[in-house]
Order: sequence, then structure tokens, then C-alpha cells
Amino acid sequence: MNTWLTNLGIGRKNPGVFCGEWRGGGPALENVSPVDGRPLASVQTATEADCAEALQRAHAAFDRWRLTPAPVRGETLRRFGIALRERKPDLARLVSVETGKILAEAEGEVQEMIDICDFAVGLSRQLYGLTIASERPKHRLMEQWHPLGVVGVITAFNFPVAVWAWNSALALVCGDAVAWKPSSKTPLCSVAVTRLAQGVCAETGADPALFTLLIGGGKGVGERLAADPKVPLISATGSCEMGLALARQVHGRLGRTILELGGNNAVIVTPSASLDLAVRAIFFGAIGTAGQRCTSTRRVIAHESILHDVERRLRDAYRSLRIGNPLDARTTMGPLIDVNAVETMLQAITRLKSEGGRVLCGGERLTGSEWPGDCYVTPCLAEVPGNLPLVREETFAPVLYVMPYRQFDEAIALNNDVPQGLSSAVFTNDAREAEEFLSVCGSDCGIANVNVGTSGAEIGGAFGGEKSTGGGRESGSDAWKTYMRRQTNTINYSSELPLAQGIRFGVDA
Repeated sequence: MNTWLTNLGIGRKNPGVFCGEWRGGGPALENVSPVDGRPLASVQTATEADCAEALQRAHAAFDRWRLTPAPVRGETLRRFGIALRERKPDLARLVSVETGKILAEAEGEVQEMIDICDFAVGLSRQLYGLTIASERPKHRLMEQWHPLGVVGVITAFNFPVAVWAWNSALALVCGDAVAWKPSSKTPLCSVAVTRLAQGVCAETGADPALFTLLIGGGKGVGERLAADPKVPLISATGSCEMGLALARQVHGRLGRTILELGGNNAVIVTPSASLDLAVRAIFFGAIGTAGQRCTSTRRVIAHESILHDVERRLRDAYRSLRIGNPLDARTTMGPLIDVNAVETMLQAITRLKSEGGRVLCGGERLTGSEWPGDCYVTPCLAEVPGNLPLVREETFAPVLYVMPYRQFDEAIALNNDVPQGLSSAVFTNDAREAEEFLSVCGSDCGIANVNVGTSGAEIGGAFGGEKSTGGGRESGSDAWKTYMRRQTNTINYSSELPLAQGIRFGVDA
């Protein structure tokens, strides 16, 4: 084994269940790197008995943790942030090798974990309630927030550690325990992160079952969490289809969800825009993580007067792209996550042509010794007349569609005319266009940016989308309230019993 893997507690065979102790009685999950097609390690998956035992321990850990003062909970998150800083190079390397994203992006993902830990430490002293003026004399009306319980977190392969951290840092500082079901495509990242958390709990005396891990090879673990009435909140990242099925199950038992599902994100480029700025943002948005971000730029809506100039600049940028091993600092784009992702992309390009789209460049599988493992492609740039049926869907790959518009309201209509509603952007130096894009008549997405691309959110702002993207928010702002239950309190410190709305009843009438 490589030293950096050993430093993270990864061996050839790894238990995939953690509930204060490591276990895993299910079939082994063999993990293969998309970088070169070589096996990395195996992980023992969770059985039904493993899930039951782990959730029981998580509930017991929650019962104690909720009584821990929030600033003390914040100390555990502070030390976890320190542990992440110390292991950042090794953890980033694992993220890169397991997902295929370039090392610079992997380092950025680990930094997101560190940043949200810092955010949570500050939040631990700011879980504020309200005091409200009562209409009754000598009464106090107030709201307070209580921990919710065991929170289920289901994450996807493209951000195998950051999205878990967005959820878990807030949930834990709010007094909850977390049960994590990671993607079966990136199990080693979750094992490494959980081992770091285990070490932090040993330092602070926190129950390590607060960081419960349940790795499964199929739908079993996720469905188990979704069906459990004692798991009041499920935060899930994945496809729209997965999210819809999960929402039906969780909402069917009146549970809560945070769903971060599909994104079909557009950038509007206006005649007044700085094209240098716009093209740089589009390029990163479309190519980052090999087009496998929920916030990846999928569509460019350019004014007809500048359409061909935008296309020319994008073609030049695409042709300068260096595709290869993501650990090489010169590489701009690594492989897709697996062979199935490549096949999905190639099928989408074939369908694009049949629907009237035109490929401007790219969209080919790369073979040869420079690109081992069959997961490398050239990103595809295509021109389309508008939101074709395929364009209205999300192809989770580096496929970028460019389309024209004439009037600004037409561009906004194209931006909104897709089922998804995650991220959006406009590049303009016209203040009226910028304000209209951000107005109630503008973008219908959860994220709307001006002169900033669709990808690369900061942890300070609540993250999430509308429509088929699922709803709910993760990370910063006041997203912490989702992980808690609100309680309204009325305290009467008089010797009378006046009713609200001035009602006189019975003996008081």
C-alpha cells in the first residue's frame, strides 16, 4: 500500500461500517480508480444487522450529545478542522485518485471541509432563538431550537467528502448525530474521513458513534435510512430519479428532506459582457470535475450578435485543454468516474445529432497509454437552436450546449425552461439586465450570479435549488435551522389566565 493511504488508515481490506467500532459483514466492495483502472482496496459493506446496530448506537450517542452545551460541541468540530488541515495533502490525493478530479480541485474540496468546520465553531455560539412581544399582559412569547435526532446523509461520488461535511458539521454542532451513506463509487474517502473523526472523538471524549458510517453496495442502506421513522431528516445528493423515490418514502412517513439533485445550469452572455471573463467562467464551469458537478455549466445562452465569437473563444480554450492523470499539476481535466459514464456521454452526443444539434469539437473517447482505464474523453462543445429535448435533461458529463437569443427576456425564458433549477449566471455590464436577472421575473434557480459562473459556491451561502433540483439548503447562512426543531413557548408570570385574541370563556365570560 502507498504510504499516504496508510496514513489515512486505509488497508487492502477495510470494514465499511463504523458505529463507535468498525465492522462490516456484507459482501466486499472492490474499488477501482478511474485514473488507471487499477484496484485500490476493498470495503466490507453493511448488512441489515450492521445497520440496525449502528443506528441504535447513533441514537444512544444523540441522547447524550444533545445535552452537551453547543460551544462544547463546537470544540469537537474545531479539532476536526485541525485534523483535516494536518491530513489535507493525503486526503486530497485520495479524493483525486478515487474520483478522477484534478488534485487542485481535490484540495479545494478538503478546504471546503475545513471552512465549514470553522463556520460550525462560530455557529456553536449563535444558535439564537427569539423573544416575541405577547399580546397578553405579563406573558413572554419566545421561540427556541432543539436538536432533531439522527440525521441521515447520503452523498454522491463527485464530492465524496465536502457535501458530507456541509451537512455533518452543521448537524453535529446543532446537537444531532449523523449516519452517513456514501456513494459506493467512492467508499475509501468516507472510511478515511471517519477514521479522522474517530481520532478527534478520542481526544474530546465525544461518542464516536456520532459519526456513524454505513457503506452499501446497492440501494439497501439508503432505503433503510429513508424508511426509518427514527431518522427525522434525510439529506441526499444524487439524480432527480433517486431523489423523487427517496422523497416519496421519507415524506410518506412525514419525515424531512434536503434534496440536492439534478442541475442543468445556464450562463447568459449579453452584448455588453466582458467575453474574456465570461469564457473563463464558462470553461471552468463546463470542464471542472470533468463536467460532473451538480453546478456544472451545461448551457450557454449567447446573444446572436456575439454567438460565433463566444463559440470561437470556447473552441480555442477546449483545444488548449490538457487531459490526463489528475495528479499531474499540468492536467486540466481528468477521467470520468467510470466506463458507464463514458458510454452515457457518447450516447447523448449521438442523440444530440439526431435532434438537430451540431458538434463543434470534442466528444470522443481517448485511448492509448496516456489515458489508461477507458474513462477519458474529450469534452464536447455543441451548437443547438434552443432547449432541445436532450438539452432539457442533465447529461452528467462534459457536454456544453451553446444557443442564441435575441431579446433579454427570451434569454431568461430559455434559462428557466428546464425542469431543474440549481445554478445560473449572467454576464453583463448593463445594470438593468443584472437586476432583472436577479428579480422575481428573472432566474428561477436557487443560485443566481452576476459576472460569476455557475460553479464554485462558497460555504457562507446556503446551497440548493428549486423545481426538480429538490429543494432544501445545505451549508451556510441559516441552513442550520433545518437540522433542528423549532419550539414556540408562552410563559405566564401573572396570577391571571387571559386568553389570546381577547377571548372570554366559561367562568371568565
